[in-house]
Amino acid sequence: MDTRHCEAFLAAAETGSFDAAAAQLNVTPSAVSQRIAALESALGSPLLIRSRPCRTTAAGQRLLVHLRRSRLLEEEFLAGLRDESAASLRIPIAVNNDTLATWLLPGIADFLQRERVTLDIVLDEQNYTYGLLEKGEAVAGVSSEPTAMRGCTVQPLGIIRYRMLASPAFAARWFPDGFERNAARQAPVVVFSRKDRLQADFIQAELGLLPGSYPVHHVPASDPFLDAVKLGLGYGMLPSQQVGDAVAAGALLDLAPGKHTDVPLYWHAWRVQSPALERLGEAVVAAARASLLAP
Repeated sequence: MDTRHCEAFLAAAETGSFDAAAAQLNVTPSAVSQRIAALESALGSPLLIRSRPCRTTAAGQRLLVHLRRSRLLEEEFLAGLRDESAASLRIPIAVNNDTLATWLLPGIADFLQRERVTLDIVLDEQNYTYGLLEKGEAVAGVSSEPTAMRGCTVQPLGIIRYRMLASPAFAARWFPDGFERNAARQAPVVVFSRKDRLQADFIQAELGLLPGSYPVHHVPASDPFLDAVKLGLGYGMLPSQQVGDAVAAGALLDLAPGKHTDVPLYWHAWRVQSPALERLGEAVVAAARASLLAP
């Protein structure tokens, strides 16, 4: 494959625009279009859907993953030839919000500084980060999916445990007789995002209430989510790593003692890894196993 053709395709796929790709490569949009057309002709398959923004076809998605992997390997090789003043190696990874808010960065901070690696973190729910790897938007990531995708490896990290918590004042107002069905119809729930099923699944399992039968606050950020629960705006599922000793100190109450939701997490990475990505994986696994519950 011609290098210039691949650069044009990669730029267009990542920016979503032939004009933006042209500006990035310092050529004309027509040149970008011609190079991509030549690449499609050489491979015998359409790679981009010419929409706004442009989108990759199935073949284009596979090529995008390959080119991003090749770029990472090339960047690491070149970084090894430069002196210590050179730019750090950038590694794109996909993680869920609670992982980022709790154990990940403290656990790998020393590694990142020692190795001079920078992270390009893509955030999504743990059930959806797997899809980011499939799309080539990340070269590794944390997911709740236990099965390795084609060309990748998977390692168990541990379990993140969620409990249904509320402030004492909220519990006294809305659940004076305990966590029961009629009260839950009126009590507001804090939900992270519209992809977040933790609260809905727990309430349905324990009380038989379906989503839509109770009021909801959407708070799509981990620390503000915790703040919303502490402030008494609603109740919600919180990970033990984020709550700390708030329950033991009485700042938060467990509405369903003895009941919890355990979410296993896994580290996914390409099978053919650069040395830096392999070392990053080792650091992530060690950090997770020091913080999460054993599987």
